[in-house]
Amino acid sequence: MGCPPSAGGYLTSRDASSALCGLGLKVARFAGAVVASLLVGCAAPPRPGAAPRLPEGASASVAKPGWAMKHFAVAAANPAAAQAGSDVLKAGGSAVDAAVAVQMVLALVEPQSSGIGGGAFLLHWDGRTVQAWDGRETAPAAVDETLFLQADGQPMPMPQAVVGGRAVGVPGVVRMLEGAHRAHGRLPWARLMQPAITLAESGFALSPRLHAQLKADVSLKLDPQSAAYFYRADGQPHPVGHVLRNPALAAVLRAIATHGSEGLHGGAVAADIVSRVQGHPRNPGRLTARDLQAYRAIPRESICTDWQARWRVCGMPPPSSGHLAVMQILGLLERYPSTPPAPMALRDGVPSPDWLHAYTEAARLAFADRAQHVADPDFTKPPAGRWDSLLDDHYLRQRAALIGPRSLGQAASGSPAGPHSAWAPQADQPEHGTSHFSIVDGDGRAVAMTTTIEDAFGARLMSDGGTGLVGGFLLNNQLTDFSAAPRDAQGRPVANRVQPGKRPRSSMSPTLVFDRHDGRLVMTLGSSLGAAIIHATAKTLIASLDWGLDVQRAIDLPNFGSFNGPTVLEKGRFTPATVQALKARGHIVIEMDLTTGSQALQRTASGWFGGADPRREGVVAGQ
Repeated sequence: MGCPPSAGGYLTSRDASSALCGLGLKVARFAGAVVASLLVGCAAPPRPGAAPRLPEGASASVAKPGWAMKHFAVAAANPAAAQAGSDVLKAGGSAVDAAVAVQMVLALVEPQSSGIGGGAFLLHWDGRTVQAWDGRETAPAAVDETLFLQADGQPMPMPQAVVGGRAVGVPGVVRMLEGAHRAHGRLPWARLMQPAITLAESGFALSPRLHAQLKADVSLKLDPQSAAYFYRADGQPHPVGHVLRNPALAAVLRAIATHGSEGLHGGAVAADIVSRVQGHPRNPGRLTARDLQAYRAIPRESICTDWQARWRVCGMPPPSSGHLAVMQILGLLERYPSTPPAPMALRDGVPSPDWLHAYTEAARLAFADRAQHVADPDFTKPPAGRWDSLLDDHYLRQRAALIGPRSLGQAASGSPAGPHSAWAPQADQPEHGTSHFSIVDGDGRAVAMTTTIEDAFGARLMSDGGTGLVGGFLLNNQLTDFSAAPRDAQGRPVANRVQPGKRPRSSMSPTLVFDRHDGRLVMTLGSSLGAAIIHATAKTLIASLDWGLDVQRAIDLPNFGSFNGPTVLEKGRFTPATVQALKARGHIVIEMDLTTGSQALQRTASGWFGGADPRREGVVAGQ
């Protein structure tokens, strides 16, 4: 069967495309292509059980030493952002103050992954309680569940849905940070905008990773505002080291500094966002000024789950699926009697085939439940009346009993209590670009925050905030995190379908870990890369708290997982013998780039030790 490359930013190399398509129909039912630096696959719609197509391409892996700090620390995906957060802490700011500064700098230096045109989840520890802040984007009031359907009733190709105004959701990160700062900030709000304003005006050096992604993307340069900022007259991106100045973003940040979130959600900035979304020449959207005005960030109750004898792990509730999936995987591994113990889990410094079998089978079961049950809690009732029913001991024991010596291939969802859900399971589809940072301040308060504009470069639509200046900020394409097909062939609705005002399901997994015996904070962590966030976060928890590695070595370990389809291994990191051992157990194995962006801080006897993902440009700064 033929498999031509897709349009938009989803092209794959000819060799990679041929290799995947050559796997045949059986494998194609499972395998979504994630290959080479452009990380995409076939143009056909994704099928249930596919490995997600992850568009944040691979860049050079640079060994990180890990960083020891005594008083406070910031682990972020870019050195300028980490330093901005550290400077705020040094000036007496709180962990939330630092988070505001970090996010604003990331909007400038890592625009492919997050920014003020997107959303975020934030976990905060104030020394007494954990609070979850939901700054997820919402669907405009004028959308309905047919948003991504073509005239023939079939979902439109993902590249077509992503680029333009159609998929732009109401951004939430600035409103969320404003609320968290109002509750927990120490320094003035305007002071926290200044590092990003100064850097936007003076300029920053274009990094190798940003340059590689600009070169790979074929849709961003079609947007005139983006083209004028990121690219030269010949259509090539500015070279590595080129100093990019963003006066438009500086002006918008000044408006936010003066007027708070209203500087983004009202006035000239809001008008420009709406004009660009509704006026897109090829794919207009339905966002309005009223949608922007109506947005509210939601303080939610975190879900905290005991793990092993010692740890209490806290994460986001829905619409994030991250904590539920991570803790299902960890809980299933505990209850599966053949999971190799810590001394046998690693072989030659990487996870052993026996352990990988147990892990990926647990992952299949968790991702099946995720596809069936998890969606915006304001629109979807949890199974058995509470989300953590998916983590009950009895239920996990039932699910763990399904794991055997051979791979399940594709698992079916379960039901914690009562009749099975009436929802249709959501078919797999891409989930994309994010950034994560972890912060601990001098008083021991902590933040774990994951932030996103969805796809790399979002909707490929840049707003200058009505300033008429060069640059600006990119808008999200977050509505593509809803199920493209709202119902299955039997007409059953998908829980995570598009509805007005609804927040799309997410994989973002900001996580805080506590010692169950003394209540002390032990870790703050999280990661990026779509659905692979769940596996990267689980890997770091297991390798550090169960296997005894420091967080840098835990993050360094090769990535792996399953999204309820193939077993996915990070390319070039596992031996042929490991691959063959998994295949002998019935696994379909795909080796590919998994360019996560994990950032973590772990308590030590003398302070904090931080790790940053070698696959990206992050560092840890502090004192």
